[in-house]
Amino acid sequence: MAAQEEFFAGIPKIPYSPSAGPADVLCFKHYNAEEVLMGRKMEDWLRFSVCYWHSFCGTGADPFGAPTLHRPWNEGTPMESAKKRLRAAFEFFTKLGVKYYTFHDRDMAPEGSTLEESNRNLDEMTDLALQLQSQTGVRVLWVTCNLFAHPRYMNGAATNPDCHVLAYAGAQLKKGLDTAQKLGAQNFVFWGGREGFLTIHNTDVAAELKHMANFFKMAVKYREKIGLKCQFLIEPKPKEPCKHQYDYDAVSVIGFLKHYGLENDFKLNIEPNHTTLAGHSYEHDVVMASAFGMLGSVDSNTGSPDLGWDTDQFPMDIRNATLLMKTIIEQGGLQPGGLNFDAKVHRESTDLEDLFIAHIGAMDTFARGLQNAVRIIEDGIIPGMVKDRYSSFSHGIGQKVEEGSASLEEMEDFIKQNGEPKVTSGKQEKYESIFNHYI
Repeated sequence: MAAQEEFFAGIPKIPYSPSAGPADVLCFKHYNAEEVLMGRKMEDWLRFSVCYWHSFCGTGADPFGAPTLHRPWNEGTPMESAKKRLRAAFEFFTKLGVKYYTFHDRDMAPEGSTLEESNRNLDEMTDLALQLQSQTGVRVLWVTCNLFAHPRYMNGAATNPDCHVLAYAGAQLKKGLDTAQKLGAQNFVFWGGREGFLTIHNTDVAAELKHMANFFKMAVKYREKIGLKCQFLIEPKPKEPCKHQYDYDAVSVIGFLKHYGLENDFKLNIEPNHTTLAGHSYEHDVVMASAFGMLGSVDSNTGSPDLGWDTDQFPMDIRNATLLMKTIIEQGGLQPGGLNFDAKVHRESTDLEDLFIAHIGAMDTFARGLQNAVRIIEDGIIPGMVKDRYSSFSHGIGQKVEEGSASLEEMEDFIKQNGEPKVTSGKQEKYESIFNHYI
């Protein structure tokens, strides 16, 4: 970047310094992009991405207070500040050493007074994004459309009771898919923040679910029409801003996709903060989505379990990162998805360097999680114990159950011949103690 365009003056490209001390926070101590684990570079296992909306559009405002993050790129007309913001973002990506970024259409370019004006703004901004991508080698992990913030979407987008609104959402989505094609996005995310209800009294749930499915089918057809080569992802969340959101959690979404015949066209983008809002453990939806072959990407953040809302904090818990990375390794990686930091600095963290510190800390956390998960898998103690626990399904009647060829009559005959099964300890504390050895 030219000197007059430098937004993060004094901060060089972040180095890998494994011997750095605890107060040295502008370096990686564990994330070594080139380190090879289980035949793959660390950067290829982790596929880190920076999210545009929190890091460059966030102001620190909350329902109880005014903005606290006064960024140098938020000056000038809406389009002038949009261009400054994009240049600042690419300076950040390159200094951090991250290869991917994510954005909503309305993060990249301001919304106009008409659809045509909004599209022109987006065209102008994505022209600049293409130039910056070419200069830096940074690529789009995924694009998404903001179909929730504008007042027109207050009753939903794909599930709105007014088809005029649904049509506007479709027109915006069409442009979003064109943008994904233009920028070479590897994925496209659908998050239905307004797709749900606040009261059942005014809601036809069956109609809304059908309309949402048909909206997704339109997207699939258009993707095929334009030859867009990217993975479609749905991001579950149980509530907020809706009282009840239709894509409540991973299994709810998988059931919806299978019911409407969309399971071959979509995978899931799991955000652990959303998972805990649904009442599950941090790793739950990542594990469940992977078990069904539906884990496509992860919005790597965390929340405060003692709070009932989405706080989008940077993930700093090594135990959680280890659990996620173990699942990701076991399914062979996330590509073409990745680990996207859908996270924001606290409104009290007002220095520009805090953006770097937060991302560096989270990247080191997942690097340690990856290293721990590799050791767990390669040592084979926990995997071996799990395999032994289910060993009765490798032969005899258990093998027939595994293959789906057993009958209830055979179950009865087996019990008559073998009697009452013995009680076998689950050894939960042993597993937990062994797991802690790797943290």
